[in-house]
Amino acid sequence: MKLEDLPKYYSPKSPGLTDASASTSKDALSITDVMAAQGMTQNRAEMGFSAFLGKMGISMNDRERATELLTEYALSRCDRVAALRKLPAEIKPAVMRIMASYAFEDYARSAASKKQCPCCHGKKFIESEVFTNKIQYPDGKPPVWAKCTKGVYPSYWEEWKKVREVVKVACPECGGKGEVSTACKDCRGRGVAIHREESVKRGMPVIRDCQRCGGRGCERLPSTEAFNAICNVTDAISLDTWKKTVKRFYDTLVVQFDIEEAWAEQQLKKVTR
Repeated sequence: MKLEDLPKYYSPKSPGLTDASASTSKDALSITDVMAAQGMTQNRAEMGFSAFLGKMGISMNDRERATELLTEYALSRCDRVAALRKLPAEIKPAVMRIMASYAFEDYARSAASKKQCPCCHGKKFIESEVFTNKIQYPDGKPPVWAKCTKGVYPSYWEEWKKVREVVKVACPECGGKGEVSTACKDCRGRGVAIHREESVKRGMPVIRDCQRCGGRGCERLPSTEAFNAICNVTDAISLDTWKKTVKRFYDTLVVQFDIEEAWAEQQLKKVTR
């Protein structure tokens, strides 16, 4: 059994009203067996198992638990980086917590994920300046007889002016939804794209990994967002220090989730083989 097979056991199932008998194979796993296998897997690979369930949106508790475990892992490794080693003892746990939280967000992001619209910042509307034609009557509104008198028109009493106003309009970036998709704009979340040059040479479509997203299908969470969040806690880490040393440590935290998930899947296969 693979980890990707587990989410279906957390979804409600409708009763199957058929005369077909249930599977009686000795190799078939019952729900009880699956639940027991999950317990054993969580005992052996807690971080990877909790991270997967949190990524799939099954449990918020597992999401928090995975972040806590990565925070503990980061605290045990952060002294290898000089900039992090010099942080005060009372600030270091908060910084590691922020890095672990953003590392999980980057790990859990997929082509189906949504993010706040960078144009309207989630407000769904933006302020725009428009010019509106306004009608004024400096000498008062036209009299009643002006409508029925030949050669006299009510427009003689009108004065048109263009007035600049600030109005709220629907955000053109998100269409008024307040959020946009994180899917790659080149491959549209598929992770692969057509290699046009090779396709022309061979006379047939040639598929390769998307060069923009690297086959992920979505854009990564910018590491500068984690840096900006850390700046709200402490100013001991400058932008240059972040780019030279701390960012590499942050990237290892993101990769650690992938390593732990692979280890959890390996343990699940051992339990259910």
